[in-house]
Amino acid sequence: MTNMLYDLHTHTFLSDGELSPIELIRRAAVAGYTAIALTDHAGPGTMERCLAAVARDCELARQHWPIIALPGIELTHCPPESIPALARQAREARARVVVVHGETIVEPVPPGTNLAAACPEVDLLAHPGLLSHEAAEKLAASNVLVEITSRRGHSLTNGLVAVVARQAGCKMVVNSDTHSPSDLLSPEFARRVAAGAGLSAEEQERALKANPEALLARLGLT
Repeated sequence: MTNMLYDLHTHTFLSDGELSPIELIRRAAVAGYTAIALTDHAGPGTMERCLAAVARDCELARQHWPIIALPGIELTHCPPESIPALARQAREARARVVVVHGETIVEPVPPGTNLAAACPEVDLLAHPGLLSHEAAEKLAASNVLVEITSRRGHSLTNGLVAVVARQAGCKMVVNSDTHSPSDLLSPEFARRVAAGAGLSAEEQERALKANPEALLARLGLT
C-alpha cells in the first residue's frame, strides 16, 4: 500500500476553516501530503473571491514546496437546479477541483443535490449521506468521484456509501474535509478510514492512490 497522500476536500478561514490557505498548504506539506485541494464552502456570491485568494497561495506553494496545491470550491447548500451552472462558473473562476456538498445526514442539504452533482464540471461529491442507487449510477456515468470521509458526523454513512458506490461502479476517494489542523490525515489513518468503510485492500489502493491520481492526470498535473 502506498504512503502517498491525496486530499481533495479541505477548508480554510475563507469559509469555516481555521487556517489561512498558505498555512493549510504548509501544514499538509509537512505532514507528507502529495496533493491537497483547498475547497472552501461557497455559493455564487463568494465563489470568485475565495478562488482568487486561494489560487494565489496555491501558486506560491507549488513554486517552493514539494506539494501539489489546487484551488477548488465546495458548492454548499445551493439549489440543486443551480449546480451545473455554478460548477461551470467555478471552472471559469480558476477552480481546478469542483466539489458538491452532498446530502449528509447531519445538515439540511436540499434533496436532489446528490443527483445534481452528476454533471461534467463536477469532480467530487462529498459525504453523500444516504446515497441512492439512482444517484450513484448517474455519478458513475459522469465520472464523478464519491467521497469516503474522516469527518465526524459526515462519516456516519461511510459504510452505506461504499456499498452503493461499489454496486454502481463509482470511483471512491478518501478525504479529510479538514477544518482545523488536527483534521489533517496521515497515510495510516486514511487507510484505516477506508478499511472502516468496508473497502477491500484493492479498493483502498484505488481510493487512496489510483483514483485521485487519475483526476490529477485529467487536470494535466501528473
